[in-house]
Amino acid sequence: MTGHYAELHGCWRLISFNTQLQDSNECTQPWGADPSGYLIFSSDGRMMVLVTAKTREPGNTDEKTAARFRTMMAYTGRNRIDDDRFIATIDSSWNEAWNGSEQERYYELAGDTLEVSTAWMPNPLVPGNPIGRGVLVFIRE
Repeated sequence: MTGHYAELHGCWRLISFNTQLQDSNECTQPWGADPSGYLIFSSDGRMMVLVTAKTREPGNTDEKTAARFRTMMAYTGRNRIDDDRFIATIDSSWNEAWNGSEQERYYELAGDTLEVSTAWMPNPLVPGNPIGRGVLVFIRE
């Protein structure tokens, strides 16, 4: 492990998740002020992320299952670092459309705080999939 990847290596706990819409610049906390999640960078170049809303309800109805899908994201893949961004080639995801894709994330590291921003893209968490981005803040575990 060398360079920027060594800085990111390890386990990061989510402390905030905001979304920003490109057309209106509107920012929201789609899963409330206290979402749950982790971002992990392994020493062999794999990353994995799981983010969920705290207010998820159990249940096996179609409505409850769809609500849980809309309040989570999870994916994993091999990744590479390119200056201020990491690019993951997704091999498994909660959103089948992402499998085989490259997901680009910009990051800023300040001590034990890592801010990660997605590229502008159709937001799979908002009806109509408007163009937006996520901004997530993690702290090192």
